[in-house]
Amino acid sequence: IIYSLLSMQIPIPKSKTNRSPGRSNSSPTKQRNKFRLPLIGALSLSAFTSSSLSSASAASTSAGPAANYTRQSSTVAIDDSTVGGDSKFNRWSISGSATSPQKAAFVSPPKRAASTSNKTTPLRADSNSSMKRAPSPVAFASTIKRSFGLPSLNMSTSPAAAQESDTKPKLPMSTPPLSNFRNSFSHSWITHLSPEDPDNLERSLARKGRHPGRPVFNGHYVFVRPTPLKNPTLVIHSPELLQELGFHGDEVGSEAFVKYFSGDVDGAFENMVDNVDADDAGMIAEKSIETWATPYALSIMGKRLSSNCPYGTGDGYGDGRAISVGEIVVPHDSDGESTDNDYPHSAARYELQLKGAGQTPFCRGADGRAVLRSSIREFLASEAMHNLGISTTRALSLIVSSKGTTSQRPWYSDGAKAQKLPSMDDPRLARYDDKQKREIISQLAAQSKSDPDMMVEEKCAITTRVASSFVRIGHLDLFARRVEMMQMKGAQKGKKQSVEELQRYQELEDMMWHACYREYHAEAYAPHWETKDAKGAAVALMEGAMERIAEMVGGWIRVGFVQGNFNADNCLVGGRTMDYGPFGFLDVYHPLMAKWTGSGEHFGFMNQPNAGYANFAVLVESLLPIIDANGGDSDEVRDEILKKAQGVFTDTVDRAMRSKMGLVGGSTDMDEEMRELWEEVEPLLKIARGDWTVFWRQLTYVAAEYSPAKSGKDGSDDYDGMMNMLLGDKNTNPFYDALTEENRASLRAWIEQWHKALTKCYTHAAQQSKEAPTPPEETMRLANPKYTLREWMLVEAYSKADPGKSPGNPFSVEGDYSGVHELFELCKDPYAEGTPENHEKYYRRAPDESLRAGGTAFMS
Repeated sequence: IIYSLLSMQIPIPKSKTNRSPGRSNSSPTKQRNKFRLPLIGALSLSAFTSSSLSSASAASTSAGPAANYTRQSSTVAIDDSTVGGDSKFNRWSISGSATSPQKAAFVSPPKRAASTSNKTTPLRADSNSSMKRAPSPVAFASTIKRSFGLPSLNMSTSPAAAQESDTKPKLPMSTPPLSNFRNSFSHSWITHLSPEDPDNLERSLARKGRHPGRPVFNGHYVFVRPTPLKNPTLVIHSPELLQELGFHGDEVGSEAFVKYFSGDVDGAFENMVDNVDADDAGMIAEKSIETWATPYALSIMGKRLSSNCPYGTGDGYGDGRAISVGEIVVPHDSDGESTDNDYPHSAARYELQLKGAGQTPFCRGADGRAVLRSSIREFLASEAMHNLGISTTRALSLIVSSKGTTSQRPWYSDGAKAQKLPSMDDPRLARYDDKQKREIISQLAAQSKSDPDMMVEEKCAITTRVASSFVRIGHLDLFARRVEMMQMKGAQKGKKQSVEELQRYQELEDMMWHACYREYHAEAYAPHWETKDAKGAAVALMEGAMERIAEMVGGWIRVGFVQGNFNADNCLVGGRTMDYGPFGFLDVYHPLMAKWTGSGEHFGFMNQPNAGYANFAVLVESLLPIIDANGGDSDEVRDEILKKAQGVFTDTVDRAMRSKMGLVGGSTDMDEEMRELWEEVEPLLKIARGDWTVFWRQLTYVAAEYSPAKSGKDGSDDYDGMMNMLLGDKNTNPFYDALTEENRASLRAWIEQWHKALTKCYTHAAQQSKEAPTPPEETMRLANPKYTLREWMLVEAYSKADPGKSPGNPFSVEGDYSGVHELFELCKDPYAEGTPENHEKYYRRAPDESLRAGGTAFMS
C-alpha cells in the first residue's frame, strides 16, 4: 500500500457519469434515469498543488469490485461500483481540538422529568418496544428515555443497580420451562410464504456434490434443523430482552433453555409433554417446532452479483449459518393472554435466529459455525447499539460449547502488525509540505491492513439474535431478479407470460406483502391489503424503508460505528443494524476507516450514507416489477423516490452532526453554520488523528462548563479555557498526534466559532419558546456517548474467555467470562458518566499498541 501510493502521481480523474444502481445490463426493462446522491461522506486523497496521489489503493480490496472515487463538484454518482469525492467534503468538515482541565470533569447533566405513567401501551406486531427507532439522531432526554429506555444521565449505574429489577420478588414458574415460549409460536414466514417445491428440491439434490450446500431454485425458505453444540454452557443473556420476550427469569438457567438455544430444539422438549397435564400437553403438541433458513441475493453498492454463489447463478446464496428457530407473539397488555389471530394487534412479534447453528443448504463451503470470539462481539455489540438508541437486532443469549465443538479459523499472531508507516522525514515524501505529508500518513494508517497469519482452534458458540423480522433487501432482490430473468427469456422467444413466470412474480409480490406485514403494517399493509393494492403497498414500503435506513445510518455516524460489510443482503428492510461481523467503533477518525480488510473505501465510515442509499436503490429497483404489473409508471415512481431519498439521507447525517455540536433548535441558517464548522474541523481530526468518541464527549464537557443556558456565567469568551478543557489529560486528550502550532491556532479559532454558533442557536430557541429550551449540553450528552464498544476492549474480554489450550491438555482451558459481563454492564448506560473505575479504565484514547495490532486495528 505504502509503496504503491507513494510512487503514483496520477491526476485527479475528471467527473464522469455512471450507470445508476439497481438493474443489471441484462434487464429487459427500459433503461432508467440516472441519479446522484449528494456527497455526504465519500473521500479520496486530495489533489495537491503540484501533484496528487491516487486513493484507489490495494487496501480497497473487498468482497466486490473496488469502489472508484471521483470528484463530482457537489454531487456524487453512485452506480454499480462507484461513488465520488475528495478529501474536502462538500457537505462536511470539522476543525477542532481542545483541552480540558488536568482532571476529567464529571459534570452532572440537568435532571429529567420523571415519567408520569408506568402504564405499558399495548404494542403492535410492527412496533416492538425493543425495536423502536429514535425520531432522529437528535433526541432529548425524555424522548430517548421513552423510546429506548436509556438510563438517566445524571447518575452512575453500577452492576448492582442495573440488576435491581432482577432482585425483586418473583413468582415461581407455574409451567415447565419453554412451554409458554412454545405456545406463543406464530410462524408467519412459514404460513404466509412458500417453501421450495418438491420438483425443485429433487432437481437441487441431483446437483449436490461434495459441496456442503445445494442450489435452491424457488421458494422463500427451506426447512433445516440446527446442529446442536456439544456440552453447551450459558455464558451470558440479556435480562431485559428475556423479560420482553415473555420468559420467566428462572427459565434461563433451565436445561431446556440451554438446549433449545444451543441448537437442540427437539431435545429441549423431550420430557415436557410427560410432565404436564393433558390439556397443556395437547396445547404444546399443537405448536410444532419449525426451523428454517432463507435464500436471498447479493448486491454491493447497487451492483447485483452472483459470483459469490458457488453455482454462479445466485441460487446458492442465503443464510449459511443462521437458522430461524421460531416466531413468537408476546402480549404486553394487562390480561397476559396470548392471541392467535391473523395479526394480533395487542401483541409484539419477534423472530429468533441462531447464528452459528451449523450448515444449511446456503453454506458455501464453511462449517456453519461461529466461534466464541465472534459470538462475544455479536452479543455485546447488539446490546450496546440498542442502548445507544440506534435501531438494531438484539441478542438474547450466548451459549458456548464447553470442552466440545471447536473450529479452525485463520487469525492473527501476537506479532501481527500493520505495515510500518513512513515518518515525516521519509525521503519519499520530500516533495510534499508538512500538511500534505500528514494527510498521506493519515490515509495510509487508515488503510494499512493485512490478512491473518496463522490458524487457531477456537471454541464454538451460538448467539440467539432477535428482531421483529429479518426481512433483508436481498430477499426482495432475489425474487425481482428471477422475475426479470423470466421476462428476458420470454422476450427473447417472443412469447407471452408463462406459468413459471407468473409463479416467479407471485413469489416477489408475496415477499413484498410479507415485508409490509412484518415491518410496516400500519403504513403499508393495513391500508392496502383488503383491496390488494400491491402498487400502493410497494410505494409505502419504499417510503418507510427510506426513512428508517437513513435514520439508522445517521445514527452510525453519530456514535462512530462502521458496519464494515454493508451490502444489500446485510441491510434489513426495517432499518435495523445487523450482522455484527466485521464491525468496529472508531478509535482514530478517518473518513475511510473500517476494521475489515475487505471493506474497501466504499464501506468506509463516512461513505456509509452512500452505501445505505445504494442499498435503498436496490430495494426500489426490486419493487418496480410490482409497480409495472399493477398499472403504474415504474420510471416515474423510481425517479421521484430516489430524488426524495437523496435529501432524506443527507438530512439524517446533517441532524446527527448538528446534535453532536449542540446546534439544535436554532434558525434554519444553522444548517449552513454546522456544515462550515464541520468543514473546518474535519481536516484537523483527520491529520492529527482525533479520537471520535473522546473528541465529541470532551466538547460536551466544554458546552456544560461554558453553557449559554447559564445566565450570568462569567468567562463565556474564555476560549483558551475551553481549549484546555477539550484537550483533557494524558488519556483524554482527543488527539493521538501532538498538535502543531498551526493546528493549535486552527483549533483555538474553531472553538471560538463553534461556541458563538452554540450561543446564537440557544438564544434563538429561547426567543421562540415561552419555556426555557433544552440546554445544549444536554442535547450533546445524548448525542455523544462516553462509552462505545472499542475493539481493544473486546479483545481483552474474549481473550480471557477463550485462552486456548494448556500444554498436554486436549481441551481448551476453562474461560473467564468476567470481562464479557463487565462490558455488558458498561454498555447498558453509554451516555452516563459511569463509575470512577469505568472512567479510568474505559474513557480514554485507544492504547497506542492496539492501533497497529492485527485482530484489533483490523481483521479478516
